[in-house]
Amino acid sequence: MRTSRTRSARPRSLRRAAAALLAGGVTVAALLTAATTAHAADTPLRDLATAQGKAIGTAVTGSRLTGTYGDIAGSQFNSLTPGNAMKWGTVEPTRGRFDWAEADQIVAFAQAHNQQVRGHTLVWHSQNPSWLTNGTWTTAELSGLLQDHITTEVTRYKGKLAAWDVVNEPFNEDGTYRSTLWYNGLGTDYIAQALTWAHAADPSAKLYINDYNVEGVNAKSTALYNLVKSLKARGVPIDGVGLQAHLILGQVPGTLQQNIQRFADLGVDVAVTELDIRMQLPSDSAKLAQQAADYKAVFDACVAVTRCHGVTVWGFTDSDSWIPDVFPGYGAATPYDENYAPKPAYGAIAASLGGGTTTPPTGACTATYSVQTQWNTGFTGQVRIACSGAALSSWKVNWTYGAGQRITQAWNATCTQSGAAVSCANASYNGTVPDGGSVTFGFNASWSGGNPVPTVTLG
Repeated sequence: MRTSRTRSARPRSLRRAAAALLAGGVTVAALLTAATTAHAADTPLRDLATAQGKAIGTAVTGSRLTGTYGDIAGSQFNSLTPGNAMKWGTVEPTRGRFDWAEADQIVAFAQAHNQQVRGHTLVWHSQNPSWLTNGTWTTAELSGLLQDHITTEVTRYKGKLAAWDVVNEPFNEDGTYRSTLWYNGLGTDYIAQALTWAHAADPSAKLYINDYNVEGVNAKSTALYNLVKSLKARGVPIDGVGLQAHLILGQVPGTLQQNIQRFADLGVDVAVTELDIRMQLPSDSAKLAQQAADYKAVFDACVAVTRCHGVTVWGFTDSDSWIPDVFPGYGAATPYDENYAPKPAYGAIAASLGGGTTTPPTGACTATYSVQTQWNTGFTGQVRIACSGAALSSWKVNWTYGAGQRITQAWNATCTQSGAAVSCANASYNGTVPDGGSVTFGFNASWSGGNPVPTVTLG
């Protein structure tokens, strides 16, 4: 949907430290220092996604597909979406004169890296050339222009693209049709016509309708649902729906998975097509932790539904994100920072796609209990979970007190106590323990008569 931006950036490396970023109680400086020592040899996101039968994609800018940007785009993702290169205003800025250079570059890069390409977008109200939007057209002329554009572009990439966002953003927030050149000139059936023309040009490509603010169950997503149901009933070629998912920190819809499932139940695929999660700047460790939890929630919802094809992030690095230009004061919306250092969100995505393990080899991960401070009626304790030779995507520790100790408060974990038995599980933001890394959580507790250190088991 959105435009991309470019900034200068310095290279950094990848995944092991990214997972470590999910640990709580560390400073942003420590997070970024850890990220610079990441191990590129760890399993790439694209391999984790492929093992789940999913696509993991990113929108890209063709001119940047070199150096570190190109290395990450090629190694971490199995699907690419041209951010702007296939939009009408780019490919035909002057009527009858075409510029395919950037689109061709992205397709060639994808082919060289064994990646799918998602075409974006054929019919949209925005980023159209001025000769089109300023023209005066009869219904027949406008229909002919749209058919010619779709046929020309889809035919050029026939057999090379896995899917097309054929129609982009057809609805208003209340579920009514958006007033656009196409709706005003051709009526509601422009959508069915566009899909039919695209299918004729490339019968093998999957055809989608794509929109924003349709991630949860609401008036807009229900309008999209009813449209898809109607198109299916009419025999119009429609293969999927795209949920853009330009989200705000802490606002992943609680009905996301339910919404994906109801579209899947219509017999179409679903893709999260433009995921980013923006925050008010500056970022800090708490915001990064929340962002990681949000990214994981989106990926978890897709993984849980068989017909969810996959998730595309709208740019993988903050240096190529549209957010700061459109939402002043907001940014840091992608899984990598401007210097290509992976954020906590990267590790959260990896965990959702099956990275790490909750059953490490015996002795590979350990939990150590210690008393940090003690006074006459209470104490502060800490448990450190560390791994060597394995990794965790979630954890739980248990112990039994022997002298009447009772936990009164815990942080960076959820702790429950029944009698002398204590059980503590990771918080949403620090479940990942990378190979060679650790996380800690703490608690306050009361005691009387004695405070022996219990034996802790990691489950």
